[in-house]
Order: sequence, then structure tokens, then C-alpha cells
Amino acid sequence: MKLNYFINNIYFKMKLIKLSLLIAFLTLYGLGCNAQKQTNNLETTKSEVSNMDKPKYEISVFQGGKELGKLIVETFPAEAPLHSANFDSLVVNEFYNETAFHRVIPGFMIQGGDPNSKNFPNDKNRWGMGDPSQKRIPAEFNEGKENWHHKRGTLSMARTNDPNSATSQFFIMHADAPHLDGQYSIFGQVLEGIEVVDIIANTTCGPNNAPVESVTMKIKKLSK
Repeated sequence: MKLNYFINNIYFKMKLIKLSLLIAFLTLYGLGCNAQKQTNNLETTKSEVSNMDKPKYEISVFQGGKELGKLIVETFPAEAPLHSANFDSLVVNEFYNETAFHRVIPGFMIQGGDPNSKNFPNDKNRWGMGDPSQKRIPAEFNEGKENWHHKRGTLSMARTNDPNSATSQFFIMHADAPHLDGQYSIFGQVLEGIEVVDIIANTTCGPNNAPVESVTMKIKKLSK
């Protein structure tokens, strides 16, 4: 009788131990899964923040009443906050719509965004001169940072001899131009449609590197 009680008692305790071990395993497994989910969620959040930090825009390009194509670009608010905010404001206010790429140099860059190319479409001598009433943006050269090299597809701001004179005119690099580094403010880059830059760069140009047949644009901000 006592022996049977002793055996049953040991058997019961062993079952309790097994049950405890099972509960402990399931608890640790659950914690591991939750930790992995939290890690995945953190990576997703980092990715979303990274995308949010670089607003994206669509540049539609036209010539002779036909669309040449679209460019998708992003800006760098973390590195060039003043230029990025200025560009964003101009896009939102539809400032760039119907302005032209007024200076096109193959193997170098294409430049546009001068209000004169929209306000005086038949007077190309005024294109590139800008409007003296426009807001001026101080230089943001960002030397040594990740995106400060003028390479193919880079967006940078045009200016006068004064480094702090950028307004609305920007240029897109058709080819690398390291001699511009530390001289002009980079604020973005082309993500898609670099072949459209090639098309613009190879259009026939006349005096002052202005396309004989105007190449105009429309820019809109893409939703996040």
C-alpha cells in the first residue's frame, strides 16, 4: 500500500515536471516569436521613415505637344533641408508647370525651372536670367556627406556667382562632373527615367544651349 502510494506520488511529480518544462518551452518560444516580430516591425518602421525622409516627385517632360517621358526623383531634406523645402513648395504651388529646360549640354547637364521660360516663351534671350524678386536660398554644399557628388542623375541647384543665390532653377546631371562638388548645392537624385535625361540632352539646340523646339515640364509630388 505504501509502495503503491510512493510510486504514484513519484509519477505525479514527474508529470508536473514535464508539464512545467512544456509551459516554460512554450513561453520562451512565444517570447522569441514576439521578439522576431518586434525586430521585423522595427525594420519596417526604419524603412518607412527612410522613405518618408526623401519625398518623391514625378517630372513629366514634353516637346512639340508630345510627352517624351517621365522622371521620378527624390530630394534629400536631411542633407539639404532649405533647398528641398524650397523645391517642394514650388512643386506644390505648380510653379514649375510649363517651364522649360532652357540650357541643355550633352555630356554635362540639363537645366530648367526659370519662370522666364514660362512667362516669356518666345523670348529665349531672357531664359535663364531668372526673376530678381524670387526668394534666394543659401548654399548647402554638404561636403563629405553621402550625397554630395555631382554624378549622373544628381539634382543640384543653379545659381549666380553668389553661392547663396539659388532660387528655382535646377539642373540634372547627364554625366559625372566632380568639379562641381562643393560649388553647387545637391538636393536630390533621379530614381527612374534617366533615359529621359538622355533624350533631352540629345535634342537639337541653338544659341545659349537652348533647345530649338522647347522642352517643357510638369512636376507633381507623389503620395507617400
